[in-house]
Amino acid sequence: MIRLRKWSAVILGMIAFYFMKSFKKVSAQHIRPPGALPEDEFLATCMRCGQCAQVCPYNSILIADGTSGLSIGTPYIKARNKPCFLCKDLYCIKTCPSKALSHIEQENIAMGTAKIDIDNCNAWLGDECKMCYLSCPHMDEAIQLIDYKKPIVSSENCVGCGICEYVCVNQTASIVVSAHYST
Repeated sequence: MIRLRKWSAVILGMIAFYFMKSFKKVSAQHIRPPGALPEDEFLATCMRCGQCAQVCPYNSILIADGTSGLSIGTPYIKARNKPCFLCKDLYCIKTCPSKALSHIEQENIAMGTAKIDIDNCNAWLGDECKMCYLSCPHMDEAIQLIDYKKPIVSSENCVGCGICEYVCVNQTASIVVSAHYST
């Protein structure tokens, strides 16, 4: 009987470890709205009230559903569908009652960093495409051009808004934003 309990505890522990690992992976895929606390603090602080999503003038903020593990009910941005347009008033931050979205200035926004897949980027393959470069709100800082043609991302200047990913003309975006806290 004791042996069975011991094995049951081991199996339950392994299952819990698997799910916690899976939850972290799901959470790590989410790009949080501007001003989000570090992910562990964010998950602990966010009240899951949805007010940030309600006040977003572009409807860029989504609320994580039941498939999101520990992130259920938390706000995130899916850049390919609708990026953060870095609105001047940052309504999402101002409305957050728990301060999971901290008060920051426009110039201190850091949601993630874009990365270009040069093997699939039209400009890197020889076509004339500058959509990500021309659409970037921090043009010539976050996205620069090599030889006036090929885009590169400056990780120091990219805020992770996702506009570049949103405007990419390829079926699967050749430039993708990853959250800063991703592992």
